[in-house]
Amino acid sequence: MSATSERNELIVNALWETKPGEEDAVAEILRKFLPQAQQEAWVKTFEIHRSVTKPQQFLFYEVFRSEAGFTDHQQTEHFKTLIQGQALPKLARREREQYRYL
Repeated sequence: MSATSERNELIVNALWETKPGEEDAVAEILRKFLPQAQQEAWVKTFEIHRSVTKPQQFLFYEVFRSEAGFTDHQQTEHFKTLIQGQALPKLARREREQYRYL
């Protein structure tokens, strides 16, 4: 990959914290969602991690081929159904940051 195309990539980090008692339900939703997100054409890397010491916390590391790819990701049926429809209502906190390569 050229340096130019890497500069167009968008890196997204997200931190989720579930409401009390919702951590296992959210983990199950994310297990269904993850392989679908990883198959999206505009996704270069998509990983979700669960904290060892705080099981109610989930960390996302996502690399999209472009900002438009990130926008398209949020319009997929699996995002709308699993994330917006099922997971987000179970969260106490959701933080997202966007980054670019230096």
